Amino acid sequence: MQWLNLKDNTNLLSLIGAVLIVLITLIIVSRMFRKMKEKKGEAELSEHEWDGIGEYKNPIPLGWAIVFCLTIVWAIWYFLWGYPLKSFSSIGQYNEEVQAYNSKFEKKFKNLSADDKKDMGENIFLVQCSACHGITADGINGKAQNLNIWGSEEGIINTIVHGSKGMNYEGGEMPDASVLGIAKEDIPAVAAYVAQEISAIKKTKNEKLVARGKEVYETCAACHGADGKGGEGGMFPDLTKYGSAEFVVDVLNRGKKGFIGTMPAFSTLNNVQKEAVGEYVISLSRGK
Repeated sequence: MQWLNLKDNTNLLSLIGAVLIVLITLIIVSRMFRKMKEKKGEAELSEHEWDGIGEYKNPIPLGWAIVFCLTIVWAIWYFLWGYPLKSFSSIGQYNEEVQAYNSKFEKKFKNLSADDKKDMGENIFLVQCSACHGITADGINGKAQNLNIWGSEEGIINTIVHGSKGMNYEGGEMPDASVLGIAKEDIPAVAAYVAQEISAIKKTKNEKLVARGKEVYETCAACHGADGKGGEGGMFPDLTKYGSAEFVVDVLNRGKKGFIGTMPAFSTLNNVQKEAVGEYVISLSRGK
């Protein structure tokens, strides 16, 4: 960017305006100093007095009034037609540069192999996520979600038992099993049904419990829908994505409320990076 670009009308007018304001201010201040040296005659005092010090009823200097009005006009012009809305913006420039970089990045790495994408995700995870989830993704003794089970059947059981604060969906928080009215012995059955029949896991360690889980799942269907896609209008998480990188990407896009705080949405990551993190996180729970 050229700092002194007089070919830019907005830049030129801004500089002219700034120079005029400085010159007018200097002229008025010098006049006031000259007047201060002159002997003052009798003048009417106002009714206000502080510690025996009175205040003259002097009219507002004409120059001051003119400069004040011009400043207001200048501020209105500058805001509506000047730099903030019509020309250079450091924030706008940053956003454009980030967008251009992300486009270049996504184009370069769009055909990564599954292993390379997982390796990229691990590197990003260690930088962006490990501060809360730990470098081994175990949640640092409950300080955050244990991602080693997240996306697995065990993770479903954990969510049913403890509930979930939610992923910034309109439906809000999911209560725990005791509030939902799901008996303790039925929790593994619901998890088995969701894992095998609804989620992207497509398997369960407890196939004999699937039929019972389908019956109990009717309690969950009130919010998630019979098909698990989040109910009408998608007010709740889509369970058909659970166990896939796509579900992790949803969390990164929306953020997630937890029992110890809130994980923000990761708008600083581009699409390829989010997919990479998703692949890495899901790889931690595969086989569980």
